[in-house]
Amino acid sequence: MTPSRPGPRHDHDAGGSADLLRAKADLREEVWQALTKAGAARFPGADGRIPNFTGAEGAAERLRHTEVWHGAQTLKANPDAPQWPVRQRALEDGKLVFMAVPRLAGPEPFFLLDPAHLAGSARAASSIKGATKSARPVGLDELSPVDLVVAGCVAVGADGARLGKGGGFSDLEFALASEAGLIGPDTAVVTTVHELQVRPPGVIPVSEHDVYVDFVITPERVIACHPPRARRRGHPGLRWDELTDEKIAAIPLLARWRARRDV
Repeated sequence: MTPSRPGPRHDHDAGGSADLLRAKADLREEVWQALTKAGAARFPGADGRIPNFTGAEGAAERLRHTEVWHGAQTLKANPDAPQWPVRQRALEDGKLVFMAVPRLAGPEPFFLLDPAHLAGSARAASSIKGATKSARPVGLDELSPVDLVVAGCVAVGADGARLGKGGGFSDLEFALASEAGLIGPDTAVVTTVHELQVRPPGVIPVSEHDVYVDFVITPERVIACHPPRARRRGHPGLRWDELTDEKIAAIPLLARWRARRDV
């Protein structure tokens, strides 16, 4: 079993219903424990994270052979370790990759990775550490429309319902990109996960604005989720009433947007 260390908790500043937050937290614990017990979590362990799982490369290869992958030229990808093989293969296949800065913490909260201008291999450049050397930090106004969104999950339903690690950053990225016109109702959303992270339809607790995925990719199979895009059509964008002051203060882009909004 992979040695692990306790991971940080990301839902301490989350807004929304207390009952919903509790149900989500309970399911996260269930999945983290299942991955750890099965020895399917890679270092530094599943707890508190988008878990890096055994077979992540196999899931990335399976995604690589889908039609939705072949039809995409520009990806927006999460920065977590289990999707590192996806980012690597995107660069190897000549795709432009926008990767969120962890926790959207920078004044320019995305890395632009251009396969034509990498410092080193696609493998190195697509890591968090390598992106700081190969990528150019950019803001929303410098992003291009996205063909494919790659999201990380703690758990995901066969109906496309997604559960992250609790910080809400994936939903924020989606809302920001939607408001900027970079993601539309026809933009595909995929995730790569271990089979232990997949749940039956209706099991994942969701709120009205949570993002659904179109395809769930595991090392063993591709799950097409229906009807995913209808649920994302007309995405409301940022829901300021569910953002705490702590969350807004921690993300420079949100702080700037609120300042302009309040003028």
